[in-house]
Amino acid sequence: MSSKADQPHFPVLYKEIIHALRPKSAGRYVDCTVGAGGHSAGILEASSPDGLLLGFDLDPQALAIARERLATFGKRARLVQESYVRLTRVLKQLDWRYVDGMVLDLGVSSMQLDTAERGFSFLQDAPLDMRFGPEVERTAGELVNTLSEVELADLIFRYGEDRQARRIARAIVQARPLRTTKELAEVIAGSGRRHERIHPATRTFQALRIAVNDELSALEAALPQAVAALNPAGRLAVISFHSLEDRIVKQFMRLESRDCICPPEQPVCTCGHKATLREISRRPITPTGEESQANSRAHSAKLRIAERIRSI
Repeated sequence: MSSKADQPHFPVLYKEIIHALRPKSAGRYVDCTVGAGGHSAGILEASSPDGLLLGFDLDPQALAIARERLATFGKRARLVQESYVRLTRVLKQLDWRYVDGMVLDLGVSSMQLDTAERGFSFLQDAPLDMRFGPEVERTAGELVNTLSEVELADLIFRYGEDRQARRIARAIVQARPLRTTKELAEVIAGSGRRHERIHPATRTFQALRIAVNDELSALEAALPQAVAALNPAGRLAVISFHSLEDRIVKQFMRLESRDCICPPEQPVCTCGHKATLREISRRPITPTGEESQANSRAHSAKLRIAERIRSI
């Protein structure tokens, strides 16, 4: 019987990530969301014979698979069960002062979606969990069953960008307690929503997952740490899967590529801000039609790349 590490895993925008980071021998690289190790393996192969990689992931199941997959690289790969929010601290502990490239592949992985008991997907019945790792305090079930109707509606609208948030929140509160993904999906589907191209529960499940794992705050906290850790000419590559993530990444990279961030109407610069990044492309890189067809998770992916420059 084959192990999970031997099973097919297709990291999104794999070739584009390797091309963006330009791995080299003796380089140091960080995979902030190592998952099953697909991008990490490519970086290690391209940086042979002595490039090093540090991989972060909160999910112990993912790390077990990644360790098996990357075992052939020996000590060149080091994996930690940590959130990338603690990037600066972990790098300091390892005495990695600067790195030559970093990748963040945001959101939930196909592996997590396919593991029914994790509760990420409404396609399989499971407890309402949705935590990326055991250290995450609240489950989706706790949010669904304890938040007020107003709080639920705000969460679904803010993180799911769903115009029917109030209607859904009202239906959830009336049906509580809800314990499983199937129960929640059925309540949402029966809340009187108009017909849509996607399943009516899709945006609510996305919103709950983002809230449970505090994903957007984590991204906002990690991006400045990533830039501070890069060598000059080192590159940061971020793959996002929905507009909220992409907006944060785009605005951060755009801001950090400018010397002055004073209001346009201000005649004299007083901010003292100096550019730290150069955007490689102002438009995001998206998967080819062939990749989207082969991997349904890829179709909404957007890759943004920036390069560290010397501060003036």
